Formats: sequence, structure tokens, C-alpha cells
Amino acid sequence: MTHAKKILLLGADGQVGWELQRSLLTLGQIVPVDRAQCDLAQLDRVNRLLGEIKPEIIVNAAAYTAVDQAEQELEAARQLNSALPACLAEYARNSGVLLVDYSTDYVFDGGKSSPYLESDMPSAINVYGQSKQDGLQAIVDSGCRHLILRVSWVYSKRGKNFLNTIMRLAGERDELSVVADQIGAPTPADLIADVTAHAMRAIFNGSARGGVYNLVPEGVTSWHGFAVEIVRQAHNAGYPLKLQPENIKPITTAEYPTPAHRPANSQLDTGKLKDTFHINLPNWQTPLQRLINQ
Repeated sequence: MTHAKKILLLGADGQVGWELQRSLLTLGQIVPVDRAQCDLAQLDRVNRLLGEIKPEIIVNAAAYTAVDQAEQELEAARQLNSALPACLAEYARNSGVLLVDYSTDYVFDGGKSSPYLESDMPSAINVYGQSKQDGLQAIVDSGCRHLILRVSWVYSKRGKNFLNTIMRLAGERDELSVVADQIGAPTPADLIADVTAHAMRAIFNGSARGGVYNLVPEGVTSWHGFAVEIVRQAHNAGYPLKLQPENIKPITTAEYPTPAHRPANSQLDTGKLKDTFHINLPNWQTPLQRLINQ
């Protein structure tokens, strides 16, 4: 009987972490750690945890994701998004274990007219994006075995995200304005978790190599288009909402100023992921519909 690998899962109570607890079950013995168990901003605590658990795989789903707040809370964002991955990468390199982590579309400035490739030069326009890029760079520079999946517009049934915000507002209001000039692909946390497990399996059986890969569903929309689709599908599923899809008004980024600048183009090219791991990705509406119907 083969030995079950010990997987340390950080950020186990987050959107992606929660789904990973399910998807990684077949890959080994999961040791889930959430915020209450260990303050991941305290690197001495993290090092102590690593020493106690001695993981054979580290999956880091913990991050500072409050994009606007990060503009003020620079240090907090850097601790979780840059210093923590650097600390984990050092352990991974010294122990020869695989480190799995996640990046974001926000490492790019959004000025490109086509989807971003893994090889494109990052140029973040906000603190969150810069802190995430510094973390990714630290992992790559460490020389440890790694798998980094770059995702965008993450949502799930849990936690604070665009889907849950729109569903709440649609129950309270009969009209809404949403930004229509930022485009990307809404990515469900369960898809991220399933692809993570699939990619890890391929890396362990030697059929694929680690590295940095873009992971988003097929197709593209704007935040406005995403909101309209959420409300349309929720009506179809029988939710009692005040808001009708046609009463969601498209506005420009300039009409809705936020503390953090956001990229106008968040499209990510997934060709490398699909070719390497031989997977088909769903169109972005399909998993959204499944989630709303649940």
C-alpha cells in the first residue's frame, strides 16, 4: 500500500481552501489550518507549524484579498501575500516538497488588448496585485518545486465575493449600477480546487511539470455582464428578487471610483494549462448556473 502524503492546507476556511478540503481528499492526508489555528502573518508561528507537521505537500490558499483595504493596509497585505509565500518556498526548497499557491489577474495593469500569457511581464497597478506578484516571484526565485495557478474574479457560495453581494443587493433594491468597462472571466472556487487536484496528480505521476499556469473558465464578460447573468439565472431558479436583469445599469470605471485601481482587461490565456494537463474548461456561465441552482 502506498503511503498517503501529508498535505498541509493553509487558508482552509477561505473560498478556495474550503473546496480544496474536498478535492484533495484522494491525494493524501489533509491537515487543514485556518486563521483561528495559526496567525499566518507571524512567520515564526508558521515555521513552528511546518516543523511540527512536516508536510510532504504545502497548499497555500491563504491570502490578503481585500483589494481596496490593501491600499491602506500595505504591511498586512505584504505579510500574507509576499512574506508568507517566501517563507513557505524556503521550507519547500529545503525539504524537497511541492508548494502549491495561487496568483491573480491583478498582477497585470490591464493595458493589453488580448488575453495575458504566463510569460507576460507583470505590472500591477494596486498594492494587492503588487504584493501577490512579489509572493509569486519569491516562490519562483527560491527554486522550490511549485505549482502556481493564476485565477481571476473568484466566487463561491461562501464568504465575501461578487456573487453573494449581487444576490444580497438584488433582494433589497430594484435598480443597480455596475461597472461595464472591466472584462475578465468569473472563476468558481470549486473549479480552482478541482483543477488543482488534477494538476497535482499529473505532476506526481510525472506526466506534467509544475510552474505558473493561468486558470479561468472559457469566455469573457464584464462585471456588469456578470451581475446581469447572476440575476437572470437566480430568477430562473425561482429566487424571490426585487431586481430585474434589465434594471442593472452599465457604468464606467470613472463613474465608480475605488481606492485601488483595477485592470480594464483581466483576460487570461489558458492554452498552456489545457495543453499541459489535457483538460477542457467550462464556459463561465455553466458553473455559475450550477451554483445558483444548488
